[in-house]
Amino acid sequence: MHHEPVLLVIAHGSRDPRHAATVHALVRRVRSLRPGLRVETGFLEFNIPSVPGVLNSLAAEGVRDVIALPLLLTRAFHAKADIPAVLRDAPRGLRIRQAEVLGPSPLLLSALERRLYEAGLTPADKPTTGVVLASAGSTDPEARAVIAEIAREWRHTGWHAVRPAFASAALPRTEDAVRELRDLGCDRVAVAPYVLAPGFLPDRIARGAAEADVLADVLGPAPEVARLLLRRYAEAALRMPSPLPGRTSMSA
Repeated sequence: MHHEPVLLVIAHGSRDPRHAATVHALVRRVRSLRPGLRVETGFLEFNIPSVPGVLNSLAAEGVRDVIALPLLLTRAFHAKADIPAVLRDAPRGLRIRQAEVLGPSPLLLSALERRLYEAGLTPADKPTTGVVLASAGSTDPEARAVIAEIAREWRHTGWHAVRPAFASAALPRTEDAVRELRDLGCDRVAVAPYVLAPGFLPDRIARGAAEADVLADVLGPAPEVARLLLRRYAEAALRMPSPLPGRTSMSA
């Protein structure tokens, strides 16, 4: 009997209880879209269950195949180093495939627009509105370049202007991008947090949006994000190694 691989959603974790609550809300939405799929959640730090704890439990149950999906928007340090290191220490007998990170994706742009419209904008506002694409920030140049490219791409969907901003590790900050868009003559300025869950850096983004006209909510359990998780799962499932009894395989 063939069993689908278990989807293990790997979140960073936070001391802020809103983070885990948002992750769990997103996972519930994923489960609602695919009722027959087993979806587990593991955290790298601060929250339980831990990723090693989940993997040990799955192995003890006799689960063989796991797709580990990083709940990340860019392929920065956690996707390249932390998560592969944790997965390499998984119990023997588990075949694990690390899925791609979520971004970039048109579905995330759709989720960003959903949040802006929920905050009061309409499609008719696009030509006169400047948007700050506010990410958490990364020391990884590849991740920063991806954010800048997403801002350029999003601008072509009709916004007057889109500027990237970073809450840490890089410039400009959200408040600087807001001022730049004001200087460009935008009728209104909106801040769209390109983050999945509330926490320390999203709060910094919110403070930086004090002079903006609109602040959207974090992406959280947006339907588009849940669909994207399942898309990344399906892509990784196509690349799962064929069953080899007694062997363990892990690759990104």
